[in-house]
Amino acid sequence: QVQLVESGGGSVQAGGSLRLSCAASGRTVWNYGLAWFRQPPGKERDFVAAIAWTGSSTTHADSVKGRFTISRDNAKNTMFLQMNSLKPEDTATYYCAAQLWGSGRTGLSDYSYWGQGTQVTVSS
Repeated sequence: QVQLVESGGGSVQAGGSLRLSCAASGRTVWNYGLAWFRQPPGKERDFVAAIAWTGSSTTHADSVKGRFTISRDNAKNTMFLQMNSLKPEDTATYYCAAQLWGSGRTGLSDYSYWGQGTQVTVSS
């Protein structure tokens, strides 16, 4: 089993930056595809970014492209989401997810393991 714990959320003004982390435990995740999803209040959970188990392929949602960057550090068993130029519409609970041999897919059902989420609030 893989346990995932997100951190780094908080409150920030529009235009600011945050760096989210997702620490994995239970087993090493070098061979897991990893992803970030987010769920605004009262809305569905949506894809944000994904990175394949190889680390060579990343995908970002159009809404965050050019502002957010996903990365991973297998030595630390951790994934990151660097978020720049934040907007109020980025306000959501952010979740990390993992899938064995994952290729960086974008669907909720593509991932077996999920964290509990970290809140990001962007004020105008």
